Amino acid sequence: MSLSGQRVVIIGGTSGIGFAVAEGAAAAGASVVLASSDAGKVAAAAARLPGAQGLAIDVTDEVAVAAALAGLGGFHHLAFTAGDWGGPRRAPLAELDLEAARGVFAVRFWGALAVVKHAHGQIAPGGSITLTDGMIAHRPSKGSAVSTAMAGAVEHLTRGLAVELAPVRVNAVCPGLIRTGVWDSIPEDRRDEQLSRMTARQPLARVGEPQEAAEAYLYLMRGGYTTGQVLRVDGGTSVV
Repeated sequence: MSLSGQRVVIIGGTSGIGFAVAEGAAAAGASVVLASSDAGKVAAAAARLPGAQGLAIDVTDEVAVAAALAGLGGFHHLAFTAGDWGGPRRAPLAELDLEAARGVFAVRFWGALAVVKHAHGQIAPGGSITLTDGMIAHRPSKGSAVSTAMAGAVEHLTRGLAVELAPVRVNAVCPGLIRTGVWDSIPEDRRDEQLSRMTARQPLARVGEPQEAAEAYLYLMRGGYTTGQVLRVDGGTSVV
C-alpha cells in the first residue's frame, strides 16, 4: 500500500520518533499533520518540514481533543507517539503515591484513548491507527510496576481496538532504547558511555535511531493485512 496522496496525523510529531515518522511519511508522498501540546514546538516543527500542517492539541483534555480533531477533517493514518511522563515513573511500592501515580497513564494511555475515540470516525476505509508503548511492558524492574502496567495496558488496548474498530487497522510499536531528546538531560560526556552500557547485552549492541523506529510505524500504515499487532523495535533486547 502506498502512502502517496494520503494524509497522516502524528500526535507527538514535533520531535523524536514522531518527527521521524512525519519525515518518512512526507518522503513517501503523504501530506502530514504534526500535533503536540506546545504550539511553539508545533510551529517550529512544521517549519522544518515543508508542506506540513501543525495542530496544537492537549490530549489530557477530552473536550479540547474533540474540538481540535473535529476541525481537522478526514485523513488516512493516525500515529500516536506522544510520550510525556506524568506521575512517579519509578518508586518502591511502599512509598508510592497512588493519586500521583495516575499521571503515568494520563498521556500515553488515556490521552491515546481520547484521541482514538474522537478521531477514528474520520479515518478513511483501509486506514490505520498506530499507538506506542515501550519495552518496560516486557522488561520490568524494581520500582517500575506502574510504568510496566501502563505500557502493557497500551498493548491490550491495541488488541481490543483492533477488534472494535475494524476495518480500520489498529497496531502498536514497542520501541527499545532510541536516541531521542529525552536523553539530553544527561551531560554529553557521560551520555554515550551510559547508553553503551545499557545496550551492551543486546544482539545489536547500540542505541537505535528515531528513523529506525519510524520504519515500524510506516510499515504498519502500509501493511493492509496487519492489525492487532505489537511491533518491537528494540535491537533484540527482548530475546536475551
